[in-house]
Order: sequence, then C-alpha cells, then structure tokens
Amino acid sequence: MKAAKSLLGKRILVGRARAQAGELSARLRALGAQVLEIPFIEIQRPRSFKPLDEALRRHARYDWLILTSVNGASALFERLARLRIPPDELRHLRIAAIGPATRNALESRGLPVEVVPKEYVAESVVARLRARARGKRILLVRAQVARDVIPRELRRAGARVEVREAYRTVMPKASRSKLLAALKDGARRPHAITFTSSSTARNFLELLGAKAAYSGLLDGVALVSIGPVTTATLRELNLPPAIRAKQYTIPGLVRALVKHFR
Repeated sequence: MKAAKSLLGKRILVGRARAQAGELSARLRALGAQVLEIPFIEIQRPRSFKPLDEALRRHARYDWLILTSVNGASALFERLARLRIPPDELRHLRIAAIGPATRNALESRGLPVEVVPKEYVAESVVARLRARARGKRILLVRAQVARDVIPRELRRAGARVEVREAYRTVMPKASRSKLLAALKDGARRPHAITFTSSSTARNFLELLGAKAAYSGLLDGVALVSIGPVTTATLRELNLPPAIRAKQYTIPGLVRALVKHFR
C-alpha cells in the first residue's frame, strides 16, 4: 500500500514521444501520480529508407550490428518485413544494444544480443567494443541526428562503421500552447517534468522559449533527467535537473522520483 501511494498527489509531466509515453505514464499512475502527457519530441520516418534498406540487403558483409534505441529496433524489423528478409538471416551478426529495453525489443523477435553495457550511454558501448573493433565491419542503426561518439571512436579503433538512419525526431509545435497553459494553471502545474533524452531537453526549451524558461515560470518545478547525457544537456541549457536517475532506464527514473518526493 505504501508503494502504491508514494507519488500520490504529485503531478508529473511526461515529455516523451506520444507512442513511447505509455510505460512511464503507467508506472507513475500506479504509484498514485497525476500524469500529464505533452510530447517534446515526435518520432517520424526518415526522408528515405533507401540507405538502410541497401545495408540490410547486404547484411552478410557486416560483423556487428549496433542498435541505440527501441525506435531503431522497431524500424529495423519494419524494413526487414518490407524487404522480406527473415530476422533469422541476421543471426550471424554479433549484436550490441545500448540498454535493456533495446535488447528486449531485439530478443523478442529472435535476435540474441551479445553486448549490453552496464551504463546505457554511447561511451559505454564504445568501451565494450573497442578491443574487438579492429578490422570489423559494423552497421550502426540510429536516429537521423545523434551523437557521433560510437562511429568516431570505433573508427579510431580500426573498425569500418556504416551509419544508417532508421528514424528522425522532430519538435511537435502543437505542444507549445499546451505546455505554457499547464505551467500557468495552478490546478495543473506539474511538480516535476521528465526528460528522457537530450532531444526532449532541447525541444522543451524551444517550445517554452528562453524568456519564459528563465523568467521564473519553472520555479518550484523539479526537472528530472534519465541519465548523464541528458543531464549535461539540461545544464548546458541552464536548466539543471533536481532529480537524476542512478540507473538510466524508465524504472530508474521512476525510482529517482519516488526517492525525491519521499
């Protein structure tokens, strides 16, 4: 009973893409929180799947496949189905996934994951693969705009890395009025706002506007970061998070919220 009420009366704004907000929102509601979903990012298809499709048709030439998000895994299986390539044909690849959610998305479709770093950030993926990278051909499937840590560092380690875009993130402009209205309404004003990526942080500031963000509109609102990269981005934007997850996952973020409000 105590766990079920640990966030009772707290209003939490979830800024994940609408299609991905479900898990976080459900966990928060189960703990008694009032959840307001206003997406700071929207997931869209890349302008062209041709580069990814060409890579998948030539999958036999790669040694490793790296996936950095569930979105990338979803796009991978969508394109395999469109190309009529059974997922089993990729079982020759050694696969690295940036975190447990991405690993589960792959293994649920029959592709075993060999590497999941202890910390779910690009630097940890590099640390796990650097010693094995020399002379290997690696296919990295990711968002259109992403940090270049993995391809840059693995190329320095002697790998041949090909980057293929599986999706892109855009800012949903319709969220601007909803966000401002929520922050100005005493009855709906959130006690905390969650950030699950650098993109959500940057888009939040653009949606809100620097003038509003730095004028006191966020006073008393706890900003919540899922991991060190997101934390660094928030600090760079002069929006330092009050709550930081120790485990860089949705469950870890929820635990950090519970600890803070306890």
